[in-house]
Amino acid sequence: MSTTTKRAATFLDKGGTGKTTSAAHLGVALAEAGEDVLLIDLAGKQGDLAKHFGVWEEVQEQIDEGDDWPNISTVFAEEWDQIATKLGDAAVESLIIETDEGVDLIPAHPGLDSLDADLGNIDDARERYSRLEQFLNEYIDDRYDTVIIDLPGLTNNVSYNGLWATKHVIAPVEMGPFESEQAAALRSDLKKIHDRFDVAVELAMVLPNKVDRRTNLANEYLEAFGEDYADAIAPAHVPVSQDIRNAADDGQTVFALEEPSTTAERAREAFLENATALQRRLDGSA
Repeated sequence: MSTTTKRAATFLDKGGTGKTTSAAHLGVALAEAGEDVLLIDLAGKQGDLAKHFGVWEEVQEQIDEGDDWPNISTVFAEEWDQIATKLGDAAVESLIIETDEGVDLIPAHPGLDSLDADLGNIDDARERYSRLEQFLNEYIDDRYDTVIIDLPGLTNNVSYNGLWATKHVIAPVEMGPFESEQAAALRSDLKKIHDRFDVAVELAMVLPNKVDRRTNLANEYLEAFGEDYADAIAPAHVPVSQDIRNAADDGQTVFALEEPSTTAERAREAFLENATALQRRLDGSA
């Protein structure tokens, strides 16, 4: 892959670790640093990333009115190139929604429900796993500095497309034994991808999330993650903060809060610091 657009995917084979929250906040942090950022939601038809930016009602209205084609699932279709040729720039532009926080978004769609099975019907493995990469190469790379893809919390054909297309993984982890096991399994899976297809996918960032430094257990796991993933650990952990959840419920990130709590301020600072580190790592300079 030869591209000046930096790409990464938030992924761990487990739900609820903060993948969507991390994608949203890292995207806004990068935008605040002057990057043109596109977020893509492949995590499921529920549209959590769109909800995070308060645009889900707009997306749902398009779906209800039948004005939802093409959509993110369409770009995986064999006919996408013909569709894009016929519609011109409108094909891609119709996929993208602008948010109020400086990032653009391609939202999830109900078509994602059947996408894993549709991809499974493609006999050639390289073709099956490279559909998203082809789309990004041909239709996105000249538009954005950074693309972050929010992947499903399980290993399937959709998540493999995201890993293959981005070549860089951001793995948000909570401080617990199961997350430690899943992070180790992720590293093993990335090695298998390399061994089987000669496609190098790097663990760009292990991002400690929802960290409560008041507990000894959290501190122990934070130290252990730092030792086990010394080359990938994020420079700053994201503290547990009710403001992050409250902001998401209100359709925004903590960057948009007018009166953030102390923990929300710390979360902002952590995401800004981690976004700077992510820029360097995706550029290959760190």
